[in-house]
Amino acid sequence: MKISNRADMMRETHPGRNAVALAGTALPLRYTQSPAAFSRTPRPMPELRTLSFVASRSKEAQNGLARLKRRYKHVPPSKGDVIVALGGDGFVLETLHRYMERDVPIFGMNKGTVGFLMNEYREDKLRERVALAEEVSLRPLEMIAMRKGRRKRALAINEVSLLRETRQAAKLRISVDGIVRIPELICDGILLATPAGSTAYNLSAHGPIIPIGADVMALTPISAFRPRRWRGALLPQRAVVRFEVLEPEKRPVSAVADHTEVRDVSWVEVREDRARRMRMLFDPEHNLEERILNEQFIP
Repeated sequence: MKISNRADMMRETHPGRNAVALAGTALPLRYTQSPAAFSRTPRPMPELRTLSFVASRSKEAQNGLARLKRRYKHVPPSKGDVIVALGGDGFVLETLHRYMERDVPIFGMNKGTVGFLMNEYREDKLRERVALAEEVSLRPLEMIAMRKGRRKRALAINEVSLLRETRQAAKLRISVDGIVRIPELICDGILLATPAGSTAYNLSAHGPIIPIGADVMALTPISAFRPRRWRGALLPQRAVVRFEVLEPEKRPVSAVADHTEVRDVSWVEVREDRARRMRMLFDPEHNLEERILNEQFIP
């Protein structure tokens, strides 16, 4: 994805200076559309015709759902122009997966625990908020997992992770674009995270936070034992990553793409799915780009 900012001016006046040196300054970024895993649309949504409402099973979310349905005209999720999802991050991920084929934007409002991917829950002027929201398009990761001679496919918005199933540590061989990079990794697991998912499980495993708009993915080990000093890698979003399970009978491994788990895998391949997108809406004053940036400064 092309990024235009003050660094372009630096290149013109100082061609030999790397613009990355400006990464520590607070510069506004302007994004242009490209086939990357993220695109931001800083313009109002077109005039809305219909809203749909969905909610998690929690009592708080269901109460909010009932109030919104009484207050606003709505249609079933199969017909709405925008789906308003009430719950937490897990529920909005489920909603994105469920309605991905409709290519409809999701406006989440927090009625869950964390709510990193959610907007604040407010009932007033909801149609106006949705109309002014900024849209973010996310390209998911595609996981192909081999289990007992059969391939299982799944999509992930946050990350694809491989995890040991028993007390035995996993042994994995890691290849990137057909080149073996780590012949043997002994660990509890490993994950490949998108920028949107870099603040989730990846961050808990001490992986890097990736700014939205950066065309990279985070490859992060989970409790690596050997090689002990390896802390992971940043990979281009077009990279194809292959994980081969060594000693699968003795050291079984499961593969997880968001909420889809495949157990006892022999190998897993992960790549960006450029044929699909998932659309989210955020209030302009607290968009996803700002949230991820702010996570890097939380003490």
